[in-house]
Amino acid sequence: MDKTLFKNIASLFGIQGMNYVIPLITLPYLVRVLDPIGYGSLGFSLAIVQYCCMLTDYGFNLSATQQIAVHRDDKWKVSKLFWSVLACKGGMAFLSLIAVSIAIYTVPRLNDVSLIIYSGLLMVVGNVLFPTWLFQGKEKMGWIALSNITARLLAIPLIFIFVKKPEDAYIAALITSLTTILAGCIGIYFVWRKKWIVWYKPALVDVSEMLRDGWHIFISTASVSLYTTSTTVILGFISGPVSVGYFIAADKLRQAVQGLISPISQSFYPRINATMSKSEKEGFLLIQKFLKWQGAFTLGLSISLFLAAPMLISLAYGKNYDASVSVLMLMAWLPFIVGLSNVFGIQTLLVLGHKQIFSKILMMAGVINIIFIFPLTSIYAEIGAATSVLMTEVIVTITMVVVIMKKKIPLFKGSLNEV
Repeated sequence: MDKTLFKNIASLFGIQGMNYVIPLITLPYLVRVLDPIGYGSLGFSLAIVQYCCMLTDYGFNLSATQQIAVHRDDKWKVSKLFWSVLACKGGMAFLSLIAVSIAIYTVPRLNDVSLIIYSGLLMVVGNVLFPTWLFQGKEKMGWIALSNITARLLAIPLIFIFVKKPEDAYIAALITSLTTILAGCIGIYFVWRKKWIVWYKPALVDVSEMLRDGWHIFISTASVSLYTTSTTVILGFISGPVSVGYFIAADKLRQAVQGLISPISQSFYPRINATMSKSEKEGFLLIQKFLKWQGAFTLGLSISLFLAAPMLISLAYGKNYDASVSVLMLMAWLPFIVGLSNVFGIQTLLVLGHKQIFSKILMMAGVINIIFIFPLTSIYAEIGAATSVLMTEVIVTITMVVVIMKKKIPLFKGSLNEV
């Protein structure tokens, strides 16, 4: 592993670490102060906000990263990409605000938590500004990691100072949003300081091109939301905020462990793209090594999380959240399953240009989860929600392996002779 790749992985660990460490520091406090009902309402509201973040991202974290990785030394091309993506994200943020406002006005359950939702919606502004995809494509993650860590650290004392009772759930959402905006502003400052871009007024054709290029990835992301974000929303509508509180409490711990995968996979993605463009054989060798490393690493994570589930729930949340133990034991296997599907899907199918197949697999999985989740959550509440997510991720991974084998993609050992 060369020095640049190692630095990028370390930087992304810093970003991901703050995304999960900060919630873990404040989580025991929040679940006790807000109670299961207040914490469930906060989680339900932020799940709605995640739809807006997903729309704003529109797959640019993969599609734009891929283009930056290929044209990283062409300042004019990078500038064109930067301003075009920013224009797209800004437009998506505006549309999402209108859509959520209409939903709040027409759906009573959303109207009940409207203050929390609107407080969390400011997070979308930070999502627009934070140019992770640019730094990731250039394999220069150090400065943006610093900006993210600095801003998010501010959230810790603010939450302890201002969140005191269940009615303060909106303040917790507001603090998260404002620190996200600050991180985005610092990131933009570093882009300006590094002089990576010049001004370019994006034309309609540029915006259309970016939207077209990211379409299949957006559909894939939207499909994934059907068995991630939508699980929380559907659980909230069917079983209420208490079940959401139990589910999210366990899922936060699972996400913290699974978050250890993202820095590695995000750092390898531009490197695999660049390597594959020069030599397919070297590219497949890199993917094979990555599959071996990530498979072993994530299996260890899942086994550890499964065994430690009762202790982690007890230490983090106390006896009021005993119902979260079974949820966490089920979801403990997701880091391993998602780690494998990341290699098969993003690092292989997307890198090779099979965007349409990739999106179809995830669309199928999203539909399957919707079929599973309604009866499962109606009968088993938070346990049913966890079961539905686990089953769906297993189906995604198996389907990707089948596609790779059918297309005779030389990913597995002994198949590189075909390249």
